[in-house]
Amino acid sequence: MSGSDELILAVNSGSSSLKFGLYRHPAGECDPQMLLAGGASGIGHANGRLQLRDAAGAVLLDEAYALSSQGHALREILDAMARLGGYRPGAIGHRMVHGGPHVREHQPITEALIEKLLAAVHFAPVHIPAAVRLVRETEGLLPGIPQYACFDTAFHRTMPEAARHFALPQRLYDMGVERFGFHGLSYESIVHRMGSELPERVVCAHLGAGASLVALRQGRSIDTSMGMTPVGGIPMATRSGDFDPGILLFLMRTEHLTADELESLLNRDSGLGALSGGESDMRLLEECAARGDEKAQLAIEVFSLAVRKQIGAYAAELGGLDMLIFTGGIGEHSGFVRNRICEGLEFLGITSGDPARCSAVRAFTSEEELQIARITCRMHTELPAQR
Repeated sequence: MSGSDELILAVNSGSSSLKFGLYRHPAGECDPQMLLAGGASGIGHANGRLQLRDAAGAVLLDEAYALSSQGHALREILDAMARLGGYRPGAIGHRMVHGGPHVREHQPITEALIEKLLAAVHFAPVHIPAAVRLVRETEGLLPGIPQYACFDTAFHRTMPEAARHFALPQRLYDMGVERFGFHGLSYESIVHRMGSELPERVVCAHLGAGASLVALRQGRSIDTSMGMTPVGGIPMATRSGDFDPGILLFLMRTEHLTADELESLLNRDSGLGALSGGESDMRLLEECAARGDEKAQLAIEVFSLAVRKQIGAYAAELGGLDMLIFTGGIGEHSGFVRNRICEGLEFLGITSGDPARCSAVRAFTSEEELQIARITCRMHTELPAQR
């Protein structure tokens, strides 16, 4: 590796997982090159696991770990990187789900930014505190190494005002009650990957444990399914998605649920898991459905119908549809679910959810870590004072 090259560590934290990519950024080149990738799963559980692979996909490490926290997982990842090649990053990029109403741009992590994030906790109470803790723990593990925040919400800055507004009083909009949109790093990576081949009118569906869709016009977000928080939109693994807000009033009056209890209900006890009677993993739901499990079948149908309806709505908003793109774990790997979603979309030119059978459909691997690395490289190059 050239002495002028720099190593960029992209960190993508989830509720019980931590994915990463280590990239080499050759001097004078635009795109970083992956050296290592992998992550930790089962964080906070006894059955945790740590996996690392090289750029060719060869497995370098695959071991059981009892990982107590995101910081613990990152420490083990850094130790493994050091053992495997003496790697030490020169910059670190973090995926940030939400920055609240006052942070709409990717930017270096400073104390002022941390204060803004902590003030915006109510916009993503599951995600923001964990992200801030990881930044603090990273400071202890890699002192003096600059860190950068890459926001999922930044991609959706281009949405027109009508797409951002809910039908609520202006004072609430002024407080930040608006549609922000999420999975922006995933969508950014697809726009970058498609380049000039991306047609004018596209709907992209990021379908995983968290799921959303975006309407793209000329590669820019004009509408998206998630709202002020990552709970909104289509049903997800354990999140409710959109529903009649009167249900919340009903629960407050009849069950006397508190805000914390409602948060737990909507984030952890709803979605596919609630519909199926406990199973939220789409792969297992498909297996159960194939054996005749009616609850699993219902969960898949509710999910597929919600996605299909959103595609139709965005096709109307775009004035037609040139391409439908699937990504995320479900979107990329489940041909069964893609086909269920695409049934009835023939009027849009979608004849199958199989890209091999329908030229208007694509399925891509989500490249969030690579996009984090691209953004971090750009900021790190533009801000030499941070070095």
